[in-house]
Amino acid sequence: MSDVKDNSETVIVSRFDCSIDNLFLGVLCHAAFQDVNVMVIFGFGFLLAFLKRYGFSSTGFNLLIAALGVQWAVLVEGFLFHFSAGDMKISLHSILKAIISVTAVLISAGALLGKANPIQLIWMALVEVAAFSTSRWINVKFLKVEEHTSLMHVHIFGTYFGLAASWWLHRSSLSNRVEKEKSNPISDLFSMLGILFLWMFWPSFNSVLIMDVMQKRNAISNTYYAIAVSAVAAFALSALSSRNGKIRMVHIHHATLAGGVALGFSAPNIPCPWIAMILGLLASVISVLGSHCLQTYLNPVLKIHDSCGVHNTFGLPGLLGAIANVILFIIIKWASLSSLAYLALIEVASFSLTIAIGLGSGFITGQYGKALCKFFLIFSEHVLCDCITSAVTAVFPGLLPLLVPRYCADCSKNIHVGRGFAAAGNTVMGLPSVQH
Repeated sequence: MSDVKDNSETVIVSRFDCSIDNLFLGVLCHAAFQDVNVMVIFGFGFLLAFLKRYGFSSTGFNLLIAALGVQWAVLVEGFLFHFSAGDMKISLHSILKAIISVTAVLISAGALLGKANPIQLIWMALVEVAAFSTSRWINVKFLKVEEHTSLMHVHIFGTYFGLAASWWLHRSSLSNRVEKEKSNPISDLFSMLGILFLWMFWPSFNSVLIMDVMQKRNAISNTYYAIAVSAVAAFALSALSSRNGKIRMVHIHHATLAGGVALGFSAPNIPCPWIAMILGLLASVISVLGSHCLQTYLNPVLKIHDSCGVHNTFGLPGLLGAIANVILFIIIKWASLSSLAYLALIEVASFSLTIAIGLGSGFITGQYGKALCKFFLIFSEHVLCDCITSAVTAVFPGLLPLLVPRYCADCSKNIHVGRGFAAAGNTVMGLPSVQH
């Protein structure tokens, strides 16, 4: 706890909220908190492990940006939503919201897998968490969107942020390097393990922030119906769309979770199970069609390389869920015709604003992330090289004739570290990704 004092009052920058209400809320949220935490760390990490050359990049870097992003999200959330009252409280509920916010970064990382290095991923995590929290703050404060709904925008925001950043990191040679996009039975098995954990815990993800008991029950039930139908549809559509009738792992990878994503917005408000099941079926169909059409034809034209197909897994089902939520909202509010159009426009403006901020911030992040790596490369090869050489020769002058020709004559060509950083095609801007 740190205090900033003046003559009139004391502003508490941060403290743990130990009130009775919050302790009771923490007990209720603890089980769901464990579910969501397993989803983020284990599920998303192994979900993206299907590329055989980037197994550690998906699991290891997933933990890095999740651990960093949660801490940063707690601070940004506290300053935006609570600091005006002079009291930024930290509780299990705030950590839970931070974990869900970081999901946007993990989704974006799927679009950049194999093209971004740790420096770029850390930069992306810092900017994206701040941008998503700002988007939520605008939706909650000005558009009066519910907290649960604003956090369920995470799928749309993360997808289009990642696609915009991927546009900057695109290389024309990527389409010809198909060997880096291949999987093998072991990598597919690990990816399926991540899908299983996400599939099991997705009802908790869609219901964890809902306080009303009846709405929470509806959210859990409807999410389970939708995700069950989408899983069955994924296997059926994969077999039907293959020439030899075999099930393709890429379809299972994309479409199995689509129903849970589509139900994120409207899960607590759907009155009948069959509506949730239809949404799950439509989400699975859209996901499979997207993997056929967008990945093959549209993405090369737009110069967007979506490494893990996050647009098919999270983006398109998220848009379907947002549109379905607007339709359900109109049906529920049909009695109040006087304000129906205004309220419907607010709902449309909410997810449209999220997409706009995601695209804009992702575009800026990709541009400056590219420049950041150029600066880091120059700094490491020239400035850091000179500093190390000067320090070593000051202690061991006899090494000067040996070190100066190698390290200082032409750093960009002779330094061993420089050759490692500029290794052929490991990353876009030179810093190598960890690969197998």
